[in-house]
Amino acid sequence: MSPYDPSAFPPFAVTVDLVVLTVRRHALCALVVRRGEQPYQGRWALPGGFVRPEEDLGAAAARELAEETGLCAHEPGTPSIGNGAHLEQLATYGDPERDPRMRVVSVAYLVLAPDLPAPRAGGDAHSARWATVEALLGQEGEYSREDEPPAPLAFDHAQILADGVERARSKIEYSSLATAFCPPEFTVGELRRVYEAVWGVALDPRNFHRKVTGTPGFLVPSGGTTTRQGGRPAQLFRAGGATLLNPPMLRPEV
Repeated sequence: MSPYDPSAFPPFAVTVDLVVLTVRRHALCALVVRRGEQPYQGRWALPGGFVRPEEDLGAAAARELAEETGLCAHEPGTPSIGNGAHLEQLATYGDPERDPRMRVVSVAYLVLAPDLPAPRAGGDAHSARWATVEALLGQEGEYSREDEPPAPLAFDHAQILADGVERARSKIEYSSLATAFCPPEFTVGELRRVYEAVWGVALDPRNFHRKVTGTPGFLVPSGGTTTRQGGRPAQLFRAGGATLLNPPMLRPEV
């Protein structure tokens, strides 16, 4: 390779940002952290951080996920073990003006997991919380300081969040990804509420039950029942081996 001068090229940094989605109280929620340092000090943002020199992108995303949530990541198509979470690369964001500090390229990751506990802040985050996606994308004031007007998410994180939500909404149409929001064993009713929360629509229980139990490889009976939803015992299922659904679960037109 012919010699070259590294100083002839402008330096830039690489970060990872995490769109961590879960379903809490029948609503699709995202993890946000209040920034403790400049830029955008005091503003809500997606969790993430700079990629270390020795890390590849996936390792950096997994590290940030563990630091912010205590979750272990697993790649798409591999089973979750223990407190694992689905992790997949979402998109790359490289607008030269996206970070006022310097040229920063961010690789965003989508993280899906069942009902998660209260988060803990880490790194330069002052605090962390779950917020409904609807509120975050609507820029409602409840997630801003009381002594300042409502503010959008820091950096370009509103766009990253919107892209992550749309990825989740579209993928549960044709893949078994919705089961990533469920515990290892779940009822059809619990799975239906995941679809309703992610899509933001109400679904007919009987039609939904017929579709998901009739789709080859989607659900497998676990052999047990539960009364945790109240009423009569409901049959428990686990995710089947299918990664693609045929026929797909199409979103209702709203």
